[in-house]
Amino acid sequence: MKHTITLIPGDGIGPEVSSAVVRIIEAAGVEVQWETHYAGAQALEKFGTTLPEDLLESIKRNRVALKGPITTPVGKGFTSVNVGLRKTLDLYANLRPVRALPNVPSRYPELDLVVVRENTEDLYSGIEHVVVPGVVESIKIITEKASTRVSKFAFEYARREARKKVTAIHKANIMKLSDGLFLECFYNVSKAYPEITADDKIVDNACMQLVMRPEQFDIMLLENLYGDIVSDLCAGLIGGLGLVPGANIGEQGAVFEAVHGSAPDIAGQGIANPTALLQSGILMLRYLDERDAAERVERAMLKVFEEGRVRTRDIGGEAHTMEFAEAVIAAME
Repeated sequence: MKHTITLIPGDGIGPEVSSAVVRIIEAAGVEVQWETHYAGAQALEKFGTTLPEDLLESIKRNRVALKGPITTPVGKGFTSVNVGLRKTLDLYANLRPVRALPNVPSRYPELDLVVVRENTEDLYSGIEHVVVPGVVESIKIITEKASTRVSKFAFEYARREARKKVTAIHKANIMKLSDGLFLECFYNVSKAYPEITADDKIVDNACMQLVMRPEQFDIMLLENLYGDIVSDLCAGLIGGLGLVPGANIGEQGAVFEAVHGSAPDIAGQGIANPTALLQSGILMLRYLDERDAAERVERAMLKVFEEGRVRTRDIGGEAHTMEFAEAVIAAME
């Protein structure tokens, strides 16, 4: 089956890692027609907007996109393109599997868990204002609709991927109404999945438990802000953001992305590690029901890590971006 996929190369190291991943996916035998579009600063310069309508229409039409990292200015400039995509396309579930890779130093070499983050509300609604000079109020929005559908997503993912437990992470002991509603929706949904264990943890305790005994977690379900923080914490347990995938999924489609930054300091040098975007590409192949190809690419990637001969600089080697890609392709043959 031939797929049409929207490709957003990104900026900084984005075009380099995107090219490497496209080459690997095509070498796996998946027939793809790529529709390339730009977002962020490049799109702003060319089209006067960070999210051109042509890009949004392409994703809506194709229902799947692969996106490289895009720079978000801190404290000034345009708002996050990532947040803009999630809101515009209602990509309500952020999926981030976190698994330790062979030969990458980690305190937890057996770690294998999944973070599911609600993507559309909470403090990320961006509703804030100045009450009086020197006092700013931000409003946290939690709804039954969003909490229920992301809970269903987590349990459906657990069922499809043969996971055994979903843990809701919250602060309902303090935010009894907002986080209390999230927790209530979670347990209501859990009743339809009796084969999957449902439990919960307060967010501060969950962070301590992740550092001490992360193996107790299988799937973690979190509101938007907690999910943003905890997903990065989990990535740190296995070597950093350069190694973990990310997907934003909704009814209108899905965007698979590298969750790390655009690293402008090394852009154009061909030394960036494409693993994060490659793992996102593997998630994308599974989403497209190209499971055989996904398994082939994943086995090849793991073989390259196990052998340890071809390693990019961030994990102690000297290999260039495309050298790593060629090693993965060779391992598939």
